Amino acid sequence: MSTLSRRILIVFAASAFLSACGSNAPPTPQAGGGTPAKEAATAPAAAKPVFGSFGFDVGGMDRDVAPGDGFFEYANGAWVEHTEIPPDRSSYNSFTLLAIEAQKDTRAIAEAAAAKADASGDEAQIGAYYAAFMDEAAIEAAGIGPLQPALDTIDVIGDKVGLARALGETLRADVDLLNATDFYTPNLFGLWISANLLQPDEVIPYLVQGGLGMPDRDFYLEGGRMAELRGQYERYIAELFHLAGIDGEGKAGHVLALETAIARVHASQVDTNDVQKGANRWSRDDFEHRAPGLDWSMFFNAAGLERQEGFIVWQPAAVSGIAALVASEPLDTWKDWLAFHALDGAAPYLPQAFADAHFAFHGTALSGTPEQPERWKRAVTELNHALGFGVGRLYVERHFSAATKERAEAMVQNLLTAFGRRIDALEWMSEATRARARAKLEGLTVGIGYPERWPDYSALQVRRDDALGNARRAGLADYRRNLAKLGQPVDHGEWFLLPQEVNALNVPLENRLIFPAAILHAPFFDPAADDAVNYGAIGAVIGHEISHSFDDTGALFDETGKLDNWWTPADFAHFEAAGKALAAQFDGYKPFPDLAVNGTLTLGENIADVAGLATALDAYRLAHPDAGDALDGFSPEQRLFLGWAQAWRSKMREPALRNLLLTNVHAPGQYRALTVRNIDAWYPAFQVEPGQKLYLAPAQRVKVW
Repeated sequence: MSTLSRRILIVFAASAFLSACGSNAPPTPQAGGGTPAKEAATAPAAAKPVFGSFGFDVGGMDRDVAPGDGFFEYANGAWVEHTEIPPDRSSYNSFTLLAIEAQKDTRAIAEAAAAKADASGDEAQIGAYYAAFMDEAAIEAAGIGPLQPALDTIDVIGDKVGLARALGETLRADVDLLNATDFYTPNLFGLWISANLLQPDEVIPYLVQGGLGMPDRDFYLEGGRMAELRGQYERYIAELFHLAGIDGEGKAGHVLALETAIARVHASQVDTNDVQKGANRWSRDDFEHRAPGLDWSMFFNAAGLERQEGFIVWQPAAVSGIAALVASEPLDTWKDWLAFHALDGAAPYLPQAFADAHFAFHGTALSGTPEQPERWKRAVTELNHALGFGVGRLYVERHFSAATKERAEAMVQNLLTAFGRRIDALEWMSEATRARARAKLEGLTVGIGYPERWPDYSALQVRRDDALGNARRAGLADYRRNLAKLGQPVDHGEWFLLPQEVNALNVPLENRLIFPAAILHAPFFDPAADDAVNYGAIGAVIGHEISHSFDDTGALFDETGKLDNWWTPADFAHFEAAGKALAAQFDGYKPFPDLAVNGTLTLGENIADVAGLATALDAYRLAHPDAGDALDGFSPEQRLFLGWAQAWRSKMREPALRNLLLTNVHAPGQYRALTVRNIDAWYPAFQVEPGQKLYLAPAQRVKVW
């Protein structure tokens, strides 16, 4: 994606298609926790489930594998063997299946808007944005011209004060602290403006380390494959300068050396994901004393933050180290760095040679993707970044039914009730801690489908002859929208996901869950499918998000969203011990001889998977207390666990998988499927016995919630 318009990508990062419906979608209610489950609404069913006879792809299984020796392979082996990753993707999974349909639906929305002569409002902007990006002839004819004013501004920077101004002007709200997978920003620093984790009724800016063109510090500091990537990155930097007609002699080496110095002061992924290490409140004066080297007054003035007194600085040592580099590194090196990142961010909107070079490094070298996506696919991606909620409103009108929404709300209630019962049943938890846990669950609010209030894009200028300008103006407009939140009450109705994303989100700062419309589709949710499969898939996803309120990070926030230790010391020690056992379990999964899953980095997601799947099983039993009939030879519990495993079917190219293992808080899908090892009911359901590879003795099965 363009670095000009990075936006939130949370949890699953994909898009989906839902069955068509009328245009009168109802407003989104807020569902509270701890109330009795209501009967699920009966959604209009298709003639048959999307997959197989009961909503599961039996043909994708490999029944020659014993479930106790390889449950992922048992559920998905034939699918893995016969599925090819599309040439324009680095991976393929259940989410990709839906993303492909979503691209087609969004394309239809965009092309209809572009062809409509009398379009107005969001529709007119969508049509103009899409048409401008698709006009290759105009983009080729314009050449580097649309970016030249920005390059000229960089070229005339004459001192470090001017540098601070330029760096401040590039600050954008392009990082998301709600999602630890999206801490990356190529700008010198990233910004996230949201509720203050130390004072939840206050909106505050979070400042985050940045400045790297590659995904993580390890890409600059480690040997082997990383050393090869550094060579490719340096050649890519030089190529962009050459394409822009800039004398690149030595510039690429200078940029890489500067970013390597920045990487040395960056916090690690594990430290970055430690919320307690990130909760550092700084005043404006603190920056001058604790991070000298950058003219902070000029930086904040240029960033539109001249009146802001308080900040949360997530990686203080990195902020101090980067500021020192601003002072110590030559001005010309910083100007080269700014020019390169301007070119890198703009490349998807520039002539094809720039876009090809951008993809050759970011797509092929980094992730192993052989082919660049077709232009219309890239247009859809960029359109969602710039005008995502405008597209989302049209998407909801066309592709989200009131019946689906109502049924999802009923499932949420079942899962909240089931999780509450799990809290009540914990023998090790004291009554003091239990009361606070119940209060947190009962205060949890849930949004389904889409926001009650849609963002207003009316002030954004979108032109059919200015693809790059549209992207730059959209990024600036989004930044200003975020700045406008400062000094205002916390908006507990703001959505951080698009309705057309296959995604789910727990907002610990607000004790709130969000489930967009697009995730409520097969293989996650199918109104015509067996409910056991639905509970194993979307039910476990909902349970996963509920459980994030009580994972290793979520458990540190109280019912108001404040970072506050509400545990007794003995209870928290028990909780931490369970987490360490789960981390050790995932440390044992090794996709490559030289690289394993990082159990500590992925701990929060793994806790949420274990608790979410256990809660989904409880909720299914709550909704279907008398279910016992087999379908196609599979019992209800077998179908639920198979629904879970099939939701995590996936294939990844080796470079992409290696990147995920180093930088992502989620374990690869094949290991998330093995969460079943910690669920007692899985063992009798599939007759898993001692001696089989996946067998865990009862004492070794991790029970967190």
